[in-house]
Amino acid sequence: MKKIVILTGAGISAESGLGTFRDPGGLWTQHRLEDVATPEGFARDPALAHRFYNERRALLAEATPNVAHLALARLEAEAGAEVVIVTQNVDALHEAAGSRNVIHMHGELARALCAACAHRWQAPLSMSEGDMCPRCGARACRPDVVWFGEFPYRMEEVESHLSQASLFAAIGTSGEVWPAAGFARTAANAGARCIEMNLEPSAVTRDFHERRQGRASAVVPGWVAGLLRGV
Repeated sequence: MKKIVILTGAGISAESGLGTFRDPGGLWTQHRLEDVATPEGFARDPALAHRFYNERRALLAEATPNVAHLALARLEAEAGAEVVIVTQNVDALHEAAGSRNVIHMHGELARALCAACAHRWQAPLSMSEGDMCPRCGARACRPDVVWFGEFPYRMEEVESHLSQASLFAAIGTSGEVWPAAGFARTAANAGARCIEMNLEPSAVTRDFHERRQGRASAVVPGWVAGLLRGV
């Protein structure tokens, strides 16, 4: 096996206390996505968006990797093949678990971005609309995350990995957000075997050769152990 490409979504971090869009009572249910996860919403009310992401940053500071994150780090260390994690999550739990080859296609909550000069830096725990860019001085600071209507990061690199994959796995993803929803088909067309691990079948479950249903903490460690045993 020459390359394993793994796509992870909110479902893998949910058991670390970081809610998904659909969790009842979570942060996402208290706001409209149009207000806190679009460039237009940020332009209308940057103070509201900053408060929302400050709350998410505070939750992230308390989160720790779960056994699914740790299993993927073990796979990278022991597989004898290149393992690439492409994550839709803006947390750094893969890195905290020990994974090193991680692509954050939707950015990172712990990073800040200047909308004026595109400078990036480590974000403080609390940001506000009055913050100044450390490079150009503009008051145009925002979280370095990809909002709805924006193009994901490093997509040419991701497409290259998918075209070379022997095995593709999607973990904890709904299959409703593009372009990630098309990754299984891209990988399969290039010859990869594709497996989906999710609480329930995704919107693109037909694109996978194999499906395992359950929480990431329940299915991912066993899948990794089987790969490492060669079964």
